[in-house]
Amino acid sequence: MAPAAASGGSTLPSGFAVFTSFPDLLFIFEFVFGGLVWILVASSLVPIPLIQGWVMFVSVFCFLATTTLLVLYIIGAHGGETSWVTLDAAYHCLAALFYLSASVLEALATIGMQEGYTYKQYHENISAVVFSYVVTLLYVVHAVFSLIRWKSS
Repeated sequence: MAPAAASGGSTLPSGFAVFTSFPDLLFIFEFVFGGLVWILVASSLVPIPLIQGWVMFVSVFCFLATTTLLVLYIIGAHGGETSWVTLDAAYHCLAALFYLSASVLEALATIGMQEGYTYKQYHENISAVVFSYVVTLLYVVHAVFSLIRWKSS
């Protein structure tokens, strides 16, 4: 019973209860820090365009999907159905995996640009890496509690 109580029960919240239940409260932080990653990667210079393309795809996809889920939860589109709990768990697991891959690639590209780039470009990429790992951690925590909620539903 303790995991269900810690995750806010086995159902998804509706309305503004989304902002008061624990794992769903993380939507706000995922939204804010994911937006920062998107902005930093879009304004930074990455020497390998394929890496920047993947990181941009992940940050934009997760930003839009998180925003969509948040709005759908607020308007109560899930109607208390358990299939939405499964969707929530699957999405956050996928987002955590995507962000982990993007964070590792962004860090690899940043390490490779220590020489020959300006101070501003290098530190902009370091900021993108740091925020990318913060968002990865947020999605992992949300995924864990979503899986606990899914298991108890």
